[in-house]
Amino acid sequence: MKTIQGPALFLAQFASNEAPFNSWDSITKWAADCGYKGVQVPSWDGRLIDLAKAANSKDYCDEFKGKAAENGVEVTELSTHLQGQLVAVHPAYDAAFDGFADPSVHGNPKARQEWAVDQVKKAISASANMGIKNLASFSGALAWPYIYPWPQRPAGLIETAFDELARRWRPILDHAEDNDVNVCYEIHPGEDLHDGVTFEMFLERVDNHARCNMLYDPSHYVLQCLDYIDNIDIYKDRIKMFHVKDAEFNPTGRQGVYSGYQPWVDRAGRFRSLGDGQVDFGAVFSKMAANDFDGWAVVEWECCLKHPEDGAREGAQFVKDHIIRVTERAFDDFADGGTDEAANRKMLGID
Repeated sequence: MKTIQGPALFLAQFASNEAPFNSWDSITKWAADCGYKGVQVPSWDGRLIDLAKAANSKDYCDEFKGKAAENGVEVTELSTHLQGQLVAVHPAYDAAFDGFADPSVHGNPKARQEWAVDQVKKAISASANMGIKNLASFSGALAWPYIYPWPQRPAGLIETAFDELARRWRPILDHAEDNDVNVCYEIHPGEDLHDGVTFEMFLERVDNHARCNMLYDPSHYVLQCLDYIDNIDIYKDRIKMFHVKDAEFNPTGRQGVYSGYQPWVDRAGRFRSLGDGQVDFGAVFSKMAANDFDGWAVVEWECCLKHPEDGAREGAQFVKDHIIRVTERAFDDFADGGTDEAANRKMLGID
């Protein structure tokens, strides 16, 4: 068994134009002051990181990591959630997702997709330059508008979508292999990889690529009514990253999983600050420890009620309280009478 590292904080929800969230120096000092030992970095946010420099300069990466260390935190992983989303976009979402890309490719889906692939590859190269083994991402989606089978889906529609998704990601995964970095897809509604079955459909199409892995986040499974504990056992060999995020699902006679287009505060399923939702984190951390997960426990704060800075500070302590320092000996070793093969055979009645 292994002890999980942490707590760490995903900075995407906090970066802004206001101090202390507007520079790498000040936000890392703030995270350390909150009680975090590590930070996960949104690679698209130029206020925090120059991705092009990070991809091409180990000296820049050393300085980047050094500043974090000087301020009391470690760089745990880079994230390409927004760029990964743009690797595959259904036309229905073109306008909505253009804002994730550089303005130079707005209104041009082909150029936007090429830009996104280059961005993810740059983040992989930057991860290698920093000595980081795991990269967070979204898969993007071509089939998502057809998630519910009405009207009836034509034969082969989903298969074609996943074939194309795999075709787009395979060169990225190969680049990850060349750089000894795992691409960890956050299994998330809105992505074609949104549960275990869809992850397996994709994994098969990339020939069980060693660099195709998972970012585990139980909050998304609560909202899908999926068994988030069983999921850890099923995919333990592919889970390389862990977002610690809480959620609650409270169906009524008026709404359930789909939540009637309501805003987050009024939805049956909604994200909550750590400890305010329904995720059994005692069971989650126990299962992760039993399955030898030794990566980082990264708080991703999202809550429709609580102030983010309160959620961040509470989250650091919450993770500290849940990380299990694994034992190096059995609890009943005090009763070990000692034995050998002859004694074992005698106890079994074997001559």
